[in-house]
Amino acid sequence: MKEVGILNTQIDSALNRQGHMDLMIVADAGFPCPDHVELIDIALSEGVPSVLDVLTELNKVHSVEKIIIARETADHNPSYFQKVSTAFRPDVQVQVVTHAEFKERSHHVKTIVRTGDFTAWANVMLVSGAGHRWQMEIADPSSGSQSNE
Repeated sequence: MKEVGILNTQIDSALNRQGHMDLMIVADAGFPCPDHVELIDIALSEGVPSVLDVLTELNKVHSVEKIIIARETADHNPSYFQKVSTAFRPDVQVQVVTHAEFKERSHHVKTIVRTGDFTAWANVMLVSGAGHRWQMEIADPSSGSQSNE
C-alpha cells in the first residue's frame, strides 16, 4: 500500500505520464475544462482542496520549470499571485498571459486537476521540467576537455 507522496491514484498516474515540457493545470472550481483533456476532479467542497494545497503537494514530487498564470490573477488577487509565484523553487520561471490565452492553452495540456478553490483566476499551468537529477557533460573551453557538473 502506498503511504507517501501523492496518494490520489489518478494524479499519481498523470504525473508519471508527464514528460519534459508537458503541461498540467491545477484549476479552481469554475475553470472551463476542455472535453478532450483528462480531468481529475478532486473538489470536495468550497475551498477544499485549494489550488495552493495541491501545488504544495506537487512541489514535493514533480519537477516544474515554469508556471503560467493569468494576468487577471495579478490584477485582481495580487497576494494570491505572490503566493503562487513563489510556490516552487526560486529558479522556476513565472509567465503571465491573459486569461483568454490561458484558456486557449488549456486545450494543449495533458491533465487538469480541478480543485474546490473559489479564488477568482486561481488557475496555474505547470510546465514539466527535467529536474536536478539529470546529468550532462559540459565542455570546458579552456582545457579542451569535458567536465561533469
